[in-house]
Amino acid sequence: MNTASHPRSWVTSANDHADFPLQNLPFGVFSRPGFGRRGGVAIGDFILDLQTAHEISLFNGAARVAVEAASRGPLNEFFALGGSSRQALRTELLHLLDEKSLQRERLQAMGTRLLVPMADCQMHMPAQVGDYTDFYVGIHHAMNVGKLFRPDNPLLPNYKYVPIAYHGRASTLGVSGMPVRRPSGQTLKPGAAVPDFGPSKRLDYELEVGLWIGQGNEAGEPIHIGKAGEHIAGFCLLNDWSARDLQAWEYQPLGPFLSKSFATSISPWVVTAEALAPFRAAQPTRAAGDPQPLPYLLDEADQNGGALDIDLEVFLLTVQMKEQGTPPHRLALSNTLNMYWTVAQMVAHHSVNGCKLQAGDLFGTGTLSGPEPGQFGSLLETTEGGKHPIALPNGETRTFLEAGDEIILKARCHKEGEVSIGFGECRGVVLG
Repeated sequence: MNTASHPRSWVTSANDHADFPLQNLPFGVFSRPGFGRRGGVAIGDFILDLQTAHEISLFNGAARVAVEAASRGPLNEFFALGGSSRQALRTELLHLLDEKSLQRERLQAMGTRLLVPMADCQMHMPAQVGDYTDFYVGIHHAMNVGKLFRPDNPLLPNYKYVPIAYHGRASTLGVSGMPVRRPSGQTLKPGAAVPDFGPSKRLDYELEVGLWIGQGNEAGEPIHIGKAGEHIAGFCLLNDWSARDLQAWEYQPLGPFLSKSFATSISPWVVTAEALAPFRAAQPTRAAGDPQPLPYLLDEADQNGGALDIDLEVFLLTVQMKEQGTPPHRLALSNTLNMYWTVAQMVAHHSVNGCKLQAGDLFGTGTLSGPEPGQFGSLLETTEGGKHPIALPNGETRTFLEAGDEIILKARCHKEGEVSIGFGECRGVVLG
């Protein structure tokens, strides 16, 4: 990939950084010793402190309004400003952090007051989440899971007409690094007539992408499909931890409940829609015989460029692997092109009944598996419901997660002629 013509930063660690080069500039909320939570922007191995940047009047006009909203943390007020304010701030940040910036010497002289080493910081939830909705737009995951639970009818007939979703639990969302406690609940063992109660024995992860809602809508006013993308502030990684044995017993007739509501982890950085613009793609063509989306879900521009091309990876690091000093083992490599519905279609459908969306609401895509082994975004699929354990390089095996297991999600955008950007990591360790 030839990226020599692309701008570089005077923050040298940003140049060729795996996740946070100048072309990314994601937003987040952080703290460091002696200071409270505040907004920041990731650049290489550092966080640009937006509160300090605002105090020294680095920005003017719309960018100044945006940095004032983003500097305080959480980012709800910043999200609510919408795309024009977000773009104004991004444009100014690109100029300030460019290696040719006229303010380079002044900014460098400020040292860690302005640019804080990321290693010295603690990350927090980017926004206060009022509502969390988890979708089911990964068609390969839907087919694989359907075959396990409903072999004769794996994909319900509404799937190809409706972006399926359920209402998640916002109170149990947490940022990368939060511990995950094994949930308890009812399970029905094979052949049993009545359920047992106890800790889940089939704890799983789900490889997902999260969408942060920016500007919302008024109650009763649907968001048009052609405008839906304007209501998305950015994206993150999302792991919707799942208790598969609880799920199998409870999911009919009203869908997931306790099997999903105990923990959901997200990556701390909000990768903006603007940073992802070079990695937009045409929505994959539907299979022959599949219905066209209904008119309120169909927009030509969205079909031609509303999909995202993002590589998604999931890794497992066991206690024994940590003790042996061996690297995490990659369990799957998938891609967001495995989404049957676009993010704009998700927003349009969620609001079509008049549902009020608000800045800081979070959507999950659902598990984004690919069609082949090695591309499955959950252990449920990879082990076929526990029938075929995974053999790890150090001799261990896994059907579902065990105490001390750490799951690591990563995402990367690649395109010929473009600078690659990433999302950082979404980590979680299972306790007990």
